[in-house]
Amino acid sequence: MLQHSGNEFASAWRMVAEGTASTKIIMAVLAIMSIGSWSIIVWKLVQFRRMHREADVFLDRVQAAERLDEAYAWVRGLHDSPFTRLFKRGMGFFGELRPGAARAGSDVRGLSPAQLEVLRIVLEKEEGEERDDLARGLSWLAIIATAGPLLGLLGTVLGVMNSFLGVAAAGSSSITVVAPGIAEALVATAGGLVVAIPAAMAYNYLLGKLNRFTGELEGISSELIGALAREGRI
Repeated sequence: MLQHSGNEFASAWRMVAEGTASTKIIMAVLAIMSIGSWSIIVWKLVQFRRMHREADVFLDRVQAAERLDEAYAWVRGLHDSPFTRLFKRGMGFFGELRPGAARAGSDVRGLSPAQLEVLRIVLEKEEGEERDDLARGLSWLAIIATAGPLLGLLGTVLGVMNSFLGVAAAGSSSITVVAPGIAEALVATAGGLVVAIPAAMAYNYLLGKLNRFTGELEGISSELIGALAREGRI
C-alpha cells in the first residue's frame, strides 16, 4: 500500500516536472501558498496556546484578590498580555476620571452615568484592538482556502486546453494521446485542494479560538465594572 502511494506521488511529481509552463507556474504558486498557510497555522496555534495559559493565570490571580487595588498592583507587575492591557487600561482610565478613587478607602465620589458609559466605550475599544491583534494572519488563511481550489481549477482548464490542442496537432483522439494531458491537468486540481483543505479547517478552528478569547476579554470588562460597583466606586 505504501509502495503504491509512493508510486502515485512519484508519477504526479513527474507529470508536473515534465508538464507545461502554465502547470509549473500554478503548482509553484500553490507550493508557496501551502508554505505560507502552514507557517500561519503553526504561528497562531502557538500564540493561542500562550494566550490560554496567560488567561488562566490572570483570572486565577485576579479572582483571588480581595480588592481591586490589590489586583491592580499585582497586574501592573506582570508582562504585557491582552488581559493585563485591558485591565490596566480600564483601571487607568477610571483613575483619570476620578483621581484617587481607585485607592483603597478613598472617599472620592464615584462616576456619573455619562462617565460610566465612557468607561464602557474605552473598554470596548481596547477589546476591539486586542481582537484585531489576535486576528492577524487569519484573513490570509481564508484567502488561501478560497484561492487554492480556484488556482487548481485554472491549472486544470489550461491543461485540458493544451491536451486538446495536442490532439488536434497529432490528428488523433486516441486515449494514449489524450490521457497524459488530462492527468497532468488534474494534478493542479488535486494540488489546489491539498492547499485549501488544511487552510479552511485551520481557519474555522482558529476563528473559534479567537471568539473564545474575545468572550473572555468581554468578561474581564464586565467583571471590572462589577467590582467597581461592589466596592462603591461607581
